[in-house]
Amino acid sequence: MPDRVRRRATAGALALLLGALPMAAAAADTEGFLGSAEDVGVSTDPASRPSPSGAWFVELGSDPALRGGSAATAAEQQDRFLTEARELGVDVQVRQRFTRAWNGLSVRVDEDDVSTLARAGGVAGVYPVVQVEAPEPAEDLRPQMASALPMTGADVAQSDLGHDGTGISVGIIDTGIDYDHPDLGGAGQDGATEFPTARVTHGHDFVGDDYDAATSSDAYQPVPRPDQDPDDCNGHGTHVAGIVAGDGTVTGVAPGATLGAYRVFGCSGSADSDVILAAMERAAADGMDVINMSLGQAFMSWPDYPTATAADTLVDAGVVMVASIGNSGEYGTWSAGAPGVSDKTIAVASYENTHIVTDAFRVSPDGSAVPFSRASEAPAPPTSGSLSMAPAGEQGALASLGCSPTEGVAGTALLVQRGECTFYAKAHAAQESGAAALVIYNNEPGLLNPTVAGGEEITIPVVAIPMQDGTEIDGRLAREPVDLVWTGERVQTDNPGSGLVSSLSSYGLTADLQLKPDLGAPGGQIFSTYPVESGEYATLSGTSMAAPHVAGAVALLLHARPDLDAEQVRGLMQNTADPSVWSIIPELGLPEPVHRQGAGLLDIDDALTTTTTVSPSALSLGEGEAGPVTTTLTVTNAGEEEVTYRLSAAHAVATAGSTAAPGFYSAPATVDLPDVVTVPAGGSAEVPVTITQPEDTDLAQYGGYLVLSPPDGAELRVPFAGLSGDYQSVPVLTDPYDLGLPALATLEQCDRLLGVDCVDPAASWDLAEPGTVYSMRHGDVPTMLLHLEHPVQQLSVAVYHATQDGTRGRPVHPRFSEALAVQHLGRDGSAFTPWTWDGTRRDNAGRGNENRRAVPDGDYVLEVTALRALGDPDDADHAETWTTPAFTIDRDGDGNPGRPGLGRG
Repeated sequence: MPDRVRRRATAGALALLLGALPMAAAAADTEGFLGSAEDVGVSTDPASRPSPSGAWFVELGSDPALRGGSAATAAEQQDRFLTEARELGVDVQVRQRFTRAWNGLSVRVDEDDVSTLARAGGVAGVYPVVQVEAPEPAEDLRPQMASALPMTGADVAQSDLGHDGTGISVGIIDTGIDYDHPDLGGAGQDGATEFPTARVTHGHDFVGDDYDAATSSDAYQPVPRPDQDPDDCNGHGTHVAGIVAGDGTVTGVAPGATLGAYRVFGCSGSADSDVILAAMERAAADGMDVINMSLGQAFMSWPDYPTATAADTLVDAGVVMVASIGNSGEYGTWSAGAPGVSDKTIAVASYENTHIVTDAFRVSPDGSAVPFSRASEAPAPPTSGSLSMAPAGEQGALASLGCSPTEGVAGTALLVQRGECTFYAKAHAAQESGAAALVIYNNEPGLLNPTVAGGEEITIPVVAIPMQDGTEIDGRLAREPVDLVWTGERVQTDNPGSGLVSSLSSYGLTADLQLKPDLGAPGGQIFSTYPVESGEYATLSGTSMAAPHVAGAVALLLHARPDLDAEQVRGLMQNTADPSVWSIIPELGLPEPVHRQGAGLLDIDDALTTTTTVSPSALSLGEGEAGPVTTTLTVTNAGEEEVTYRLSAAHAVATAGSTAAPGFYSAPATVDLPDVVTVPAGGSAEVPVTITQPEDTDLAQYGGYLVLSPPDGAELRVPFAGLSGDYQSVPVLTDPYDLGLPALATLEQCDRLLGVDCVDPAASWDLAEPGTVYSMRHGDVPTMLLHLEHPVQQLSVAVYHATQDGTRGRPVHPRFSEALAVQHLGRDGSAFTPWTWDGTRRDNAGRGNENRRAVPDGDYVLEVTALRALGDPDDADHAETWTTPAFTIDRDGDGNPGRPGLGRG
């Protein structure tokens, strides 16, 4: 019986974007090894990635209006494209047209026609429209924005420097804004505020309440029903708005700014990325000075995705774009996504807040209070009563992680450590063990906001506590009985991860080796506004909360200095940011990876008061194989006195090995630069810099900071990052979970004889043996299971006849043997991605001819070619290939392999 593998996906669909599963780290050969992700307790629980929507962006060649082109010319080019597509026999259904920030359309076509569209006249690129998930509702924690503002100096900017963002408009592309909220200028729950208001001056609802683009959702309703009222029935956008410009119980970063509300999500669920692009164009047309996008597509790390290129266009037109870098940091490197990866957007990482006011229970016999956060999708814990606590196994043993049921713990509060398996798996195992509650303690500093959503409903309370409290209780249980006492109380506590990068914050670099994120801001445990009908205030954690902190800071800068352009704003923020130490082992004192925190934590008062800037404000070094990078920094002094700076370099932690569970290294680059530079008043000076990749560390993402230290005052910094070695030698088609990948597979969980489609959401695949027969009906099609370890420039599949001995024979056509070609894919966050083949190949692309042709019944092999990122398609060493075992297509079930010369090779 063939091996079976399981993964959530839908048969017959081109599954480009999935999630992540655990894997072991692959340590590079270096003496600077600091530990693997698993060694230092980083979770590798499954991630969620956005899925293709079945629609596609088609980018056309002429410039959009904001790049000097004409909207009328772009529209004419789009009309010509549609005419040609229909002449080619492609049924095109237009969803959206774009002419301002991006020239192109979003369309719905059969997947088999996508390659034909790519070859139509004037087409510059074709990209999938993907589903972007709306953020989950907040947990009911109560830290204050007041504790986040001092972290970045925003309080100083408001009180001492007198800047509040007055006159600056910030557009928020999100779930809408509850403009009734009193902190956002509304009349509150008893009022009847009409939109627009004095504070929320612009906006549009692009989708309607019941819109949900997620095909997997029971509430799937992908048809937008736009209107003029961008009210928020989700909560996330209102929370973001309070961070930017709250003025009441919550004081935002820029309480004097006005807001634009651009709603792209329904009350729950996902949005398609073409809706988001439409909102970007509308916000710019409405005159927003700053646009905040606390959303994105995880792992889509190529900066040419339409939402990313449109963001660059808006920046060139004068809009400052701010976006979250993503919440996929727990799933490894190269996890950042669009639009944050665009070249000119300010991409924001998340740091932990300083204080938390949260729920607590007590432990006896000493009665000490333990702060906790509630797991979503589990019952709320009681406010009274007690339970005996029990560990899930011997302290320090793997069993204490609670990934499988534990005997003898019925009726207890089961204590487990985070890691090794999902939160749901732990909760389900505890429930199966008969435990009355589950307590999960973190394996790194900080509180968790876990979810235990999964298959079977979780019916016991699940709470998460800090690492320090959990390890202390775990140790006490080895010596004495401990009881958990529910009290319903709340306590204020220091956040153990205060000032450190949040564990969820995504890693760069981008697929083309640009440094991302750009900088960071408080995003962990942020209390802000929430819709009045949902309690008025709540907490969310993530880069979604960090981005609006930066957007508000941009408003303060523009209030103080309206002459600044977007590049200068980002440069000031990067020069004055403060890097944090490595969040996993902070006591080492090493800086967090640059490709995790960028320039560091925002320092807005220094950005407002500095008279010296350094350009460029960040250095992307590319691949080390190209040799040392020599560049020149320009230091400009707008002050009235000359300043002499001492120059040095600080080196950050590097990462290498497996993308899903990287190893961490001390891998300093060699930096050559002068010892000092003197910059005259009102003038500038140049600083030559040469950076050489680290020794003894291959294919590592490394980086650090060039530091300019004055005799008095704050230091200035320029972050740098690159990849050591040859980028075109990175492994792409890998088998990290020992599943036998790449592999040919057949889809199970269906009844082909009864004609039942194979679309079980928990579908499983059997690894196919040579000679497997496919009927090409009801999902019974050849499926290639691939794991892309790194981003790829192109993935293509060609069709060949199989020889008598099962090897590759001649191509199915001398010119048109291509089954599939997809450009610019991010790395897989999943164990594998299933790529299905419908039995057709590309045909003559000339007008009036069919563009796809079915191959006849017969014996075939498929050859997969993955061109590595930035690779040369003419250099065979830059690509990996894999050929499937031979298989048979037999549509009519007669056992006939096909006509001679077309079937068996």
